[in-house]
Amino acid sequence: MPVFLSTYQNKIDKKNRLTVPQPFRSAVERQKFAGVILFRSPSHACIEGFDFASMEELSERLDRFDLFSSEQDDLATTIFAEAVQCPFDSEGRIIVPDHLLQHAEITEQAIVIGLGRKFQIWNPTNFEHRQADARDSVKSNGLTVPHSKKSDEAKK
Repeated sequence: MPVFLSTYQNKIDKKNRLTVPQPFRSAVERQKFAGVILFRSPSHACIEGFDFASMEELSERLDRFDLFSSEQDDLATTIFAEAVQCPFDSEGRIIVPDHLLQHAEITEQAIVIGLGRKFQIWNPTNFEHRQADARDSVKSNGLTVPHSKKSDEAKK
């Protein structure tokens, strides 16, 4: 699975094309789908981005719910029903659908942020607020990264 890191600001052109940062493209272009999957964030006014293999893993994880449960149906509808496959063009750009840009309030500029196994695309002003809120939450709640499974197993 790729790891997406850093923050990049890029233009959105009149055809809704966004250049995907080179490190992000390098991480996914050798997969069976040379592009990214985008959908509306269920928790923020931004766009969620994943590689195809991670979407397959999300699908497998949803299979842990009963197939006809409301939880499975709600999550699948929120994630997969609106997901869009965005292939890279020859210049490393993707076309971002209008409904996603509108959801994220993106017009001319976009911030692309790596979040480990996923990335997000934000309106620059909205991201400034989100980043400040996230830092405040980490500080006020004393958040830290959980132990890895390997370190937990080593303790046993």
